[in-house]
Amino acid sequence: MNSIQDWINTFKSMDLKQLEHMLQQFSAYGPLPGILLPFLEAFMPFLPLFLFIAANANIYGLGFGFLFSWIGVCAGSICMFALARKLGSGLGMWLERRFPRAGKFFDWLERKGFTPVFLLSCFPFSPSVLVNIASGLSSLPFRTFLTAVLLGKAVMIFTISLLSFNIGELKPWRIALAAVVVVLMWLGGKKIETRYLAK
Repeated sequence: MNSIQDWINTFKSMDLKQLEHMLQQFSAYGPLPGILLPFLEAFMPFLPLFLFIAANANIYGLGFGFLFSWIGVCAGSICMFALARKLGSGLGMWLERRFPRAGKFFDWLERKGFTPVFLLSCFPFSPSVLVNIASGLSSLPFRTFLTAVLLGKAVMIFTISLLSFNIGELKPWRIALAAVVVVLMWLGGKKIETRYLAK
């Protein structure tokens, strides 16, 4: 048990250079470390996802770094959703007892569907573990959750990757491009939501 706690503390105290060095040490495993670390963050939200994404972009390159982070984060979110849906109402009642406002959050998810999941997925410091669990416990269709997570996490990961890739050479056009991507994904998300609501 102490070794697990030591491992967690090590990750929490790492800076970007230390994390990049660690990933380079495990380069023999290919993309697996770059996928596994963001995946684990879905279950342990205290891990530094921002650093994992930044390190992936700098170790694997902007394209592959984005892809590996996106696969890991989305796979973790989907697993949390599936786990919550399998556990069902017992977990939902426990959450509502522990967090009295959880019921309102479930209602909001069910009424708005795509938008809250997409928006909360776009931001790296949102409580994604709670969003995944609440979505699984609600009556939100899996297809809606999957689409919102895939798009929202793409916005978040692309933005962090773009801004942290070769950070010493950060140019204004990269900041502008990141802002444009966020706006375009938001508009696309609204269009998809309208399509769902029309059915």
